[in-house]
Amino acid sequence: MTHGYRTDTHAPYFDEETSWRDSATRYALLPLRIFLGVTFIYAGLDKLTDSAFMKDSGSGSIGDMMRTVKDSAAIPALVDLALKNPVGFGYAIAFGELAVGIGTLLGILARLAAFGGALISLSLWLTVSWASDPYYYGNDLAYLMAWLPLVLAGASMFSVDSALRARRRQRAGGYR
Repeated sequence: MTHGYRTDTHAPYFDEETSWRDSATRYALLPLRIFLGVTFIYAGLDKLTDSAFMKDSGSGSIGDMMRTVKDSAAIPALVDLALKNPVGFGYAIAFGELAVGIGTLLGILARLAAFGGALISLSLWLTVSWASDPYYYGNDLAYLMAWLPLVLAGASMFSVDSALRARRRQRAGGYR
């Protein structure tokens, strides 16, 4: 009796030929990585350059936004924490988004960057987007789910991480 179990599913070594499926698998997360990296860089820069956003109060300010969502947040304690210093929280989110976006786009500590992106998205979903009805209108939940494959897989292609891995592999004699 023949079983459908493949024994050739290992990743090819540095000098082995690869099938189109192996290549497609390695490139599969690249579009997601580019999208999330560019989006988070843009979001961070948008916050830093918006003079109305980085204020305690006023139209479009981080402080007013936090006060607006406080009663509808899943975890109001997170909002209370942000309201202790709304401007500092705004800068923390903006610089966090920049770091996550740059790390993801360039593939520098890609899993850690993706984990940071997931944490930012989770905190925004539990506070700002929580009251979205139906729940899938809140985009922060979708971003959270989009980060998870990158947390698990990292950046396998066109990244500083993969270049460093290849360099270590070469120094070790070509073995993994």
